[in-house]
Amino acid sequence: QVQLVESGGGLVQAGGSLRLSCAASGTIFRLNVMGWYRQAPGKQRELVATITAGGGTNYADSVKGRFTISRDNAKNTVYLQMNSLKPEDTAVYYCKSEQVFPRKVDYWGQGTQVTVSS
Repeated sequence: QVQLVESGGGLVQAGGSLRLSCAASGTIFRLNVMGWYRQAPGKQRELVATITAGGGTNYADSVKGRFTISRDNAKNTVYLQMNSLKPEDTAVYYCKSEQVFPRKVDYWGQGTQVTVSS
């Protein structure tokens, strides 16, 4: 059974920083593309950042230069370092694992709330 457990969310003032973690189990983590997505109230879920098995990264334009995604395959964990946070970053942040083996399927975590006050 695949599980993704996010942590690290919370309340922070504008300009502050948070680091989100997503620990995976039950999957061959090192093969998977991992990603962070977010959903603000009344809005659709949107991509924040992804990281491939080889370490290639991709970011939404709105977070480039402020957020950094990374992974530790030894710990089966993906991170999202968020700096210079803005009130518009307020959302529930979700971890996603794109499994490729033994079968292609996407898994999602339960989400962690990030609230940025002005």
